[in-house]
Amino acid sequence: MSAAEPVRAALEAFFRRIWWTPRPGVAARLLWPLAALYGLLWRRRAVAAPPARALPVPVLVVGNVVVGGAGKTPTVMAVVAALQRRGHRPGIVSRGHGRQGDAAQAVHPGCAVGEVGDEPLLMARRSGVPVVVGRDRVAAAQALCRQSPAIDVIVSDDGLQHLALARTAELVVFDERGAGNGLLLPAGPLREPWPAASLGRTVRHLLYTAGRASTPQDGHLARRTLRQAWPLAAWHAGDAAAARPIEALRGRPLLAAAGLAAPEKFFAMLRAEGLDIDTLPLPDHFAYARRPWPDDGPDVLVTEKDAIKLDPAVPSRRRIWVLPLDLALPDDLIDALALALFGAASPPTR
Repeated sequence: MSAAEPVRAALEAFFRRIWWTPRPGVAARLLWPLAALYGLLWRRRAVAAPPARALPVPVLVVGNVVVGGAGKTPTVMAVVAALQRRGHRPGIVSRGHGRQGDAAQAVHPGCAVGEVGDEPLLMARRSGVPVVVGRDRVAAAQALCRQSPAIDVIVSDDGLQHLALARTAELVVFDERGAGNGLLLPAGPLREPWPAASLGRTVRHLLYTAGRASTPQDGHLARRTLRQAWPLAAWHAGDAAAARPIEALRGRPLLAAAGLAAPEKFFAMLRAEGLDIDTLPLPDHFAYARRPWPDDGPDVLVTEKDAIKLDPAVPSRRRIWVLPLDLALPDDLIDALALALFGAASPPTR
């Protein structure tokens, strides 16, 4: 563990305590002047932003108005799969958090995590569609169109606040935490004012990934499930025959590790499946330069975002299981997105 990690963990714990409450507490109110300044700068930036650069295909931006994971990457993969079932040819652009370099780069399953980022590599692996990463979302989208001219829609993983990227539709994702205390950074978790003023932008669709509304705004409800557990080597090899139903892990001690912005959501889902777990929360995008658990002990459960960084060739006395998250989207959401993107809500292909 680096010297900076305890400090980072302490800051994350502090902000989790003050952000994710129904109402602002004393600490949040003390930070309110900074939040007001942030809001002023945000509005000035939004109003002064130059016209967004159009692209040759429609663009759907999937993102958060809050800091931290609300389920946007599983949502991107679920939306891509739904559009494919309706006969469309999507591609994905992403920032590529933690990657080396900023230039646009195509992602393929053989890339190293350090080249492209963990979430883009996972999306390329699971979806099979073209993926390009880049700090400049417009440059990444243009590169995607050049490299994959057959695509007919771009899905942007995050980028809601990247105003230079023209978008046809937006899908804002919330989990069970909603908008927290409702304040802007740093007093609260909001990256932009919510509910949002129009600012001339396209209408937004809302998705609640925990299956219930967590803000007063109307939105669509998704259903998330953990159905299977894959041995780490089998997951990397794509060997579906080795996967086991999650029920097979019940009745034994387990260690659940998660390098996510909100690891407690993963842990809660495991407990809801009747699993007996100890927990090991790790920083978001944890690099796994080494395995952060002793070599002896019970089996380990990880997410796909963690598994993409774990080398199955490294010897281990512990068995590591990968639990993919499946997100089921309602048909009426896909109808609405297809109508916004293509002018018609095409039915799924048979």
